[in-house]
Amino acid sequence: MTALAEIKSNAEHKMTQSIESFKTALQRVRTGRPSPSLLDVVEVDYYGSLVPISQVANVSLLDARTLGVAPWEKGMGAKIEKAIRDSDLGLNPASQGDLIRVPMPAMTEERRKELTKLVRNEGESAKIAIRNLRRDANEAVKRLVKDKEASEDDERRSQEEVQKVTDKFIGEVDSLVTSKEADIMAV
Repeated sequence: MTALAEIKSNAEHKMTQSIESFKTALQRVRTGRPSPSLLDVVEVDYYGSLVPISQVANVSLLDARTLGVAPWEKGMGAKIEKAIRDSDLGLNPASQGDLIRVPMPAMTEERRKELTKLVRNEGESAKIAIRNLRRDANEAVKRLVKDKEASEDDERRSQEEVQKVTDKFIGEVDSLVTSKEADIMAV
């Protein structure tokens, strides 16, 4: 693999990682309907170490507005309940025997608008990361030209290829943002 192809491949790989990171950030943003993955960000004290809820309990969807958390160990119920309450998700869990019910409050219009702003900001951060990767790739190509390991024609061609890849990933970020905003605004 030539140095130019390696630079492009490396940039594309890092841009893919940026998109995956952005998708993970989007999963944390609450939409109108509950999803068991919403609690993935909540960590519970399990014998002195913090672990995600999914490692100490079964999280499921009970109905259209309620999540159910079933701890695998009897003593974990109170700790899980406290962790959910203390998280910044604004949820108020309630114990019912061995099951912890987590009702999802309906979102106000104002809260929906706040969340769409948050999604747009996350999208902008992802785009900035992708553009920075484009810049790094173009600078690496310029160094090759300066060191006379590549021609100026190669540089121009390489920059065009990197720009096409960048445009593709920025388009993907835009479509993810639009999709998430539609989810949030759906009542």
